[in-house]
Amino acid sequence: MDTVRSETRTDVVNTGVAGDGTVYSGLPAVNVNPNGSASTTAHQTETYTSDPHAARREGIRRIQGGIYLLFGILGGLLAIRFFLALLGANPAAGFTQFIYGVTKPFLAPFVGLFGTARFGGSVLDVSPLVAIIVYALIAWVLVKAVGLVMGDSRSGVRTTSSQIDTRVR
Repeated sequence: MDTVRSETRTDVVNTGVAGDGTVYSGLPAVNVNPNGSASTTAHQTETYTSDPHAARREGIRRIQGGIYLLFGILGGLLAIRFFLALLGANPAAGFTQFIYGVTKPFLAPFVGLFGTARFGGSVLDVSPLVAIIVYALIAWVLVKAVGLVMGDSRSGVRTTSSQIDTRVR
């Protein structure tokens, strides 16, 4: 009568998640016959998980980031204009003319909203500060509108699994 002794090990091979979302796991088993020959059976399962909606959300985030970038640049230029006037910069200087020329159309709706205080060569004009606040609110509303119109609150998981059985005798 031939008896077969069986040993089962519960070692896990390649456990963990790879950088691309792939999960590897395996369970090898070794069978030992009385005559000394061994056969090995290895099971390896590979699972890949991805989010099918991630690309659309990334595109929406880029649009929203672009809106914040443009309005941030405008706010920065308006802040420079405020400090140039406050510090009494020479209006005939090239840089001052450039900043005033670029920001003039964006500041036009706010000119004359408040009085202007003059101290020697310095001018305290608060209209650039009001414009910064208004344009920041407009940027925020646009970003929220893009999120509502184009936004995709769905999230999902797509899983693909494959199993490899190997038997060596």
